[in-house]
Amino acid sequence: MMDRRIVLELVGVSQTFGDKVNPTHALRSVSLQVPEREVVIIMGPSGAGKSTLLAIAGALRRPTSGEVIVDETPLSSLKDHALAEVRLQKIGFVFQEFNLLESLSVIQNLELVLAKAGTRGKRATERAQELLRILGVDHRRDARVNILSGGERQRVAIARALVNNPVVILADEPTASLDAVRGGEVMGMLQKVAHDMGSAVVMVSHDHRVLPYSDRVVWLEDGHLEDREPASMHSAEAPTFASTTVQPG
Repeated sequence: MMDRRIVLELVGVSQTFGDKVNPTHALRSVSLQVPEREVVIIMGPSGAGKSTLLAIAGALRRPTSGEVIVDETPLSSLKDHALAEVRLQKIGFVFQEFNLLESLSVIQNLELVLAKAGTRGKRATERAQELLRILGVDHRRDARVNILSGGERQRVAIARALVNNPVVILADEPTASLDAVRGGEVMGMLQKVAHDMGSAVVMVSHDHRVLPYSDRVVWLEDGHLEDREPASMHSAEAPTFASTTVQPG
């Protein structure tokens, strides 16, 4: 880790909900460092605060206390418009429900994000086409999102997350809606994003089938975070994704 740049860091992050009389401590002084090219999977019981942690890491929620640093930029002192710029330029999001605009074509979904960042016209189209090719859905570029399969939608969602060359991809249960074959394809692609394309990937998941694709697993429970060895959480009897081949980029 020492010879790789830290692209996401949480320092003593706490999140408390409710009032002073009956507070709920979702996160308790959580610290985490994620270097480039690493796949980190956050696991833990339901209600442990995993989605809250992901929202804070993605500058979607401000923590009660502590600091979040994205690509060497501390976020606590930034105004809302500056946080929005960090999200646009530095962070890519992949959601369980895809969150694509179904009224637009595949390539238009990517071009819209590029336009928000100031890239339009031929450059935007070329960038979008490149990512669709890498992720194996370039043949669907002009299709409406609402006719795509679940696996195709998740590929497009990953392409959209990558369009602005983010330093970190945050994924919330990206395999939850997918069967074994499509889930394996998506995990192979996220691993490729980290190892070959250089972004860090931080993922929340309940799915033990994702563990073989991780470089590190962290366990969140009762507001506390600790490292776990992926092998110790994955037995030979545990279900796995079907063997898949990621399309070469």
